[in-house]
Amino acid sequence: MLTGVPTVAVAQTTGQPAATPQPASAPAPAQVAAPVTRTIKAIRVEGSQRLEPETVLSYTKLRTGQVFTNETLDQAIKDLYASDLFADVTIGGAETGDIVLRVRENPIINRVIFEGNKRLKEDKIKKEVKLAPRQIFTRTAVRQDVARIIELYRRQGRFAAVVDPKMVSLDQNRVDVIFEVTEGPKSKVRQINILGNEVFSDSKLREQMATKQARLTTLLSSNTSYDQDRLAYDQQKLRQFYLTEGYADFRVTSAVAELTPDKKDFIITYVVEEGKRYKFGDVTVDSDIRDFDNKRLAANLGIKKGDWYNAKKVETSVDSLSEAAGLFGYAFTEVNPDFQRDKDTLTMGINFHIAEAKRTYVERVEINGNTQTQDKIIRREIRLSEGDAFNSFQVKRSQDRINSLGFFQDKFEIKQTQGSAPDRVVLTADVEEKSTGELSLSAGYSSLEQFIIQASIKQRNFRGKGQELRASVNYSTYSKSVELGFTEPYLFNKNIAIGGDIFRRDYNAFNYLGNTRQTTYTQVSTGFQVRAGVPLTEYWQLAGRYGLSYDEVGLDKSTYFSDSNNDGIRGNSPGDTCEPLLAGRYLCDAIGNRWTSSVGYSLVFDSLNSRLRPTAGQRFIFSQDFAGLGGDVKYIRSKIEGSKFFNIGAGFIGSLNAEGGYIHSLEKSRGVGIDNVRITDRFYLGEPDFRGFDIRGVGPRVQRIGYTTDASGNQTLVTDRTQFVDDALGGRAYYLGKFEIEIPLGAGARELGLRPSIYVQAGALFGITSPVLSGSQFPTIIDPITKRATVQPLVSSVFATNGLPYYTVPSTDATFPGLLTTCSKGYSADINAPNLNTCQVTGSVNTAYTTSQAPFKEVFGGNSARPRISVGAGVNWNSPFGPLRIDLAYAVLKDKSDDSKLITFNVGTQF
Repeated sequence: MLTGVPTVAVAQTTGQPAATPQPASAPAPAQVAAPVTRTIKAIRVEGSQRLEPETVLSYTKLRTGQVFTNETLDQAIKDLYASDLFADVTIGGAETGDIVLRVRENPIINRVIFEGNKRLKEDKIKKEVKLAPRQIFTRTAVRQDVARIIELYRRQGRFAAVVDPKMVSLDQNRVDVIFEVTEGPKSKVRQINILGNEVFSDSKLREQMATKQARLTTLLSSNTSYDQDRLAYDQQKLRQFYLTEGYADFRVTSAVAELTPDKKDFIITYVVEEGKRYKFGDVTVDSDIRDFDNKRLAANLGIKKGDWYNAKKVETSVDSLSEAAGLFGYAFTEVNPDFQRDKDTLTMGINFHIAEAKRTYVERVEINGNTQTQDKIIRREIRLSEGDAFNSFQVKRSQDRINSLGFFQDKFEIKQTQGSAPDRVVLTADVEEKSTGELSLSAGYSSLEQFIIQASIKQRNFRGKGQELRASVNYSTYSKSVELGFTEPYLFNKNIAIGGDIFRRDYNAFNYLGNTRQTTYTQVSTGFQVRAGVPLTEYWQLAGRYGLSYDEVGLDKSTYFSDSNNDGIRGNSPGDTCEPLLAGRYLCDAIGNRWTSSVGYSLVFDSLNSRLRPTAGQRFIFSQDFAGLGGDVKYIRSKIEGSKFFNIGAGFIGSLNAEGGYIHSLEKSRGVGIDNVRITDRFYLGEPDFRGFDIRGVGPRVQRIGYTTDASGNQTLVTDRTQFVDDALGGRAYYLGKFEIEIPLGAGARELGLRPSIYVQAGALFGITSPVLSGSQFPTIIDPITKRATVQPLVSSVFATNGLPYYTVPSTDATFPGLLTTCSKGYSADINAPNLNTCQVTGSVNTAYTTSQAPFKEVFGGNSARPRISVGAGVNWNSPFGPLRIDLAYAVLKDKSDDSKLITFNVGTQF
């Protein structure tokens, strides 16, 4: 019904005389019949429901009293059909002049329904079709919408899609229109044939194309489906490839895509003509601008005579010359390359003509699109003002500075348009703001951390003034912190940055024994820092800071302290002290409370095109902090950092990063085997900075290794590293370098925020004084027969407060079995006496009360500047839950004492 074509009714007249038959032998004389004319006496409309009769009549030229013919009535019928309001039209009453227009109106659409569409969402189809509820139904509109839906599926590569329209009649002349869709399979590119290529293989040319053949290796690729637009793009890619290889005459003579009979696959055939390969001939620059040195410009283009012709170098040269003109203030300079092709010598000479132009000045700077950010926040990053001479370098620099704010969407550009005069330019910054607030709430449970609660809020564009306000709270069994910070980048609208932080951090250092996490020392830091920075030049900045903090460093007394009063609880009395045999001398030396008052500065060079995600430029920081302006700690800490980003080509971004530091103590020696730089002030190296190694996994450390007995009864050291007590001590000096390549992905992956990379890192941590180890205190017994050496436990007597050793009364004693006494024989008559000095003369012999420490060996290692090296691959993902990074890194060169780690997972950190 919907695909039928309505038949135009032809008006019929009656009562006309019949033509007289002519004998076959006598031809009739030629006659011209005069048109029969009549007059419309009356006009009546029948069948209209929604439309008024006057409205129906208005679509025709028929009027009462008008003379009409058959052609006049036919035209009226055509006019009514052309209005798309009527499904059927007839005209009666032509014999008498009482004209009756009988019409049947097209129905009104009640609903438009799509069935069978799974690959295309209904919302996307509705945007393309014209039929909609409450509109007038026509068969023509249905056919057009069917074609539109099929075209949508063809854009997806589904050339076998079929759309069957149906109509369901309802009361009140309404209809439901149903499009039944059979989507069919996606038409893949089965084969790409290339004819005429001799220099490059088919596979080499297919690599240049966006379209790929459907193979197992391209199973997950979306480029194996046929796309007509991509076909034209691939022809352009082939031409670009040949032009960069010197084949200036290359052309694609034909490109044919054939659909297989089953409509499942396409076979694409290209016919190409490679032509001859050209070299560069004479390359010159002809400038109409007198300020330019043509010979010098030509020498700096990077194109040499005799090199193979490369169209990409020509484009780069045009951009380079345009940029050079912009540096001199010529904003709209035209650079036209004039090619002199010599087919005999196969050379391509080029003359770059720089057209005459007037020096350009900035007429005005326009800022659009900022609804929250104040204009002045953007304008102060623009390095050109109204009336300044135009400079393309300053425009690019302004663009980079605005991008680095992080307030606006990526790919922001400052547009340049002609001003009110030829020598005037208007700079337009069309910004698109993005969310600058970050709220993070998380809670979880870990077998190591137990309950974990983290909350942070950060606004990088507070009140639209470019200020940064942040607050964070972290709580777990092993780490607790509260931090508040504020930064004003332009104090009193001057280029002076000022800020401050207040913090309270409670940190528990730890090591592992097997899978058990053991707390070593605790550090509670409370303090503040104020900072200020001023620019020295466009790229150099100087920043200063002052910080004051109070550190409370202690050890777990119940584990590492002595029990001086023998109440069975370590660290319970004032006389209990840190036991080096339990904690290690290096940890006992770390405990104490101290004030740290420090002042520091940083010298910064920054030419990165973006501080958030740089792809070009470099950054250098040299900083020093001096502790000793009051307080208890005195040192000089120096640190240097550098990074460089560059475009490798084909979308690959390379980066080089290097850093190093050294801390020098200004305090007097604190004893043999004690480093003057406290363990809490040293550098540490490992995850997440040095991938391939665990947290604090690189550098000086003490490993406490216990003894075991093998099957032969020999005493040996434990070899299972998970059973070592491993304490990282930090270092005075460190260095770390990284070379990383970011790998480009397709548009879909970029939209998801995926950025994979591969890298290699090298670094080391070293420079502390070798600590005094405790393992040598254990006695060693040598069997006189087997000559086997056995390290014995360290047995120590336990003394009472009066200095006398404790003894234990035998369990066989009838009165006080197991009594703890200072009597070697018998016991005191007064058990409750404070000093058990009065002992019985007779009685059982008591056993000395002692404690025993299992033997172990302490090993100090990792204190070497020899580089550790790791290689790995990682991926950054700007997930809906925040920035996330996963790394798979392998330590190819490490010290035997280092702790390596293969997989690293970080979330919520800045990449």
